[in-house]
Amino acid sequence: MRELRLKGRSIGLARPIVMGILNRTTDSFYDKGTYFDFDRFLEKADELVAAGADILDIGGVKAGPGDEVTLSVELDRVVPAVEAVASRLDVAISVDTWRSEVLDAVLDAGAHLGNDISGFGDPDYTKVAARHGAGVVATHIRLKPRVPDPNPVYDDLVANVRDFLLQRVDRALRDGVDPRSVIVDAGFDLGKTTAQSLLLLNSTKSLVDTGYPVLISASNKGFIGETLGLDITERRLASIAAASFAMMLGAVIFRVHDVLGTVKALDTIAALRGDDVVDRFASAQET
Repeated sequence: MRELRLKGRSIGLARPIVMGILNRTTDSFYDKGTYFDFDRFLEKADELVAAGADILDIGGVKAGPGDEVTLSVELDRVVPAVEAVASRLDVAISVDTWRSEVLDAVLDAGAHLGNDISGFGDPDYTKVAARHGAGVVATHIRLKPRVPDPNPVYDDLVANVRDFLLQRVDRALRDGVDPRSVIVDAGFDLGKTTAQSLLLLNSTKSLVDTGYPVLISASNKGFIGETLGLDITERRLASIAAASFAMMLGAVIFRVHDVLGTVKALDTIAALRGDDVVDRFASAQET
């Protein structure tokens, strides 16, 4: 059975893996800072794990344009959060950061995975992950995080994204990251128009064929809203549908806001196609 190795944790990939989004930001595009308060953050962490999250993805800086968040501020937001979750819950912890200094600190604090939307723009990022034995997410982006990219142009979108990600994976492997610790993400809405994000979602199999676990991060994103004319508060069911569609194409990891709804949908698909649906609360084992 395939498995994901994350700093001593082993997560089997025979069933869908759900990653719950939990931001400690003041300006997140979706929750608007709802969980910046530490007590509310911890309550939400408890809720997501009780709903079946296999991984919690903690972020201290939103991906889109906004006020500057310095290194020290990001550290203040995410390090105590990781420490608290690690001491409170038996769950794999991912941190959504593109800074190697932040990755180093959160891995020391108890995190297992670096979710980097910059495509390893920091040259030390994968070296830090390798030193800790941690996992990494290689994500496609055309420019840089927080930089507007309203009119992206590609020669061959699917091939360009696939080649970019394989180059980043190669770098991670050269720096010593375990091949079983690497995840790839097409980066919907990151330097893509709505039509481009839809094409990439429809082409999920092109990334599945690389042999690396594919992460789908479509939850409540702009391309879903624009496709269906939905406000940010109206995209829950469409987000679950996008995750379900990607699962049918071979994706195995799903970064979502609605953990319970996604778990129910994906586990139903798994059962219908004859997969063993096991107790997800026992899926992550310390080794």
